[in-house]
Formats: sequence, structure tokens, C-alpha cells
Amino acid sequence: MSQIVKTPGVVGGRARIDGSRMPVWTIVGYWRTGMTDERLRTEMYPWLTQDDLDAVRAYAQAHPEEIDRDIADQEDV
Repeated sequence: MSQIVKTPGVVGGRARIDGSRMPVWTIVGYWRTGMTDERLRTEMYPWLTQDDLDAVRAYAQAHPEEIDRDIADQEDV
């Protein structure tokens, strides 16, 4: 299963899919608009795997306040 990592200087140090610059909050934001895993994997980001999405989901469920804050920070930009 892919890992979720944080690296200072990469996507603002926010949680992201290891080996990419895809932040967890981005995927969660898509889910909140009704986007399906299938559409994310096939139409939006074909390099994503279901393991990536499962790791994002698990991380987001374990850290809901962090993800809500990251999404809110982007809305303020």
C-alpha cells in the first residue's frame, strides 16, 4: 500500500501521496464534491492507484481536523 508522507518544502509540508506532489486534501476535496474513485483514477489522475486512494482515505479518516484545516486554507487563497 502506498504511504502518505509529509516533507518540508513539498506542497507546503502537507500530507501527500508518497512519490508525488498530490496532497491528501485535494483528493478529499474531490470526494466531497461527489467524485468517485473510478473517475479520479481514469479521468482526472490516471497514475493514481486504488491503493493510493485507500491510503488517502485512511489518512483522512485518522486526521479529519488536519484535512479540514488544509482545505479551509486553500479556500482562503
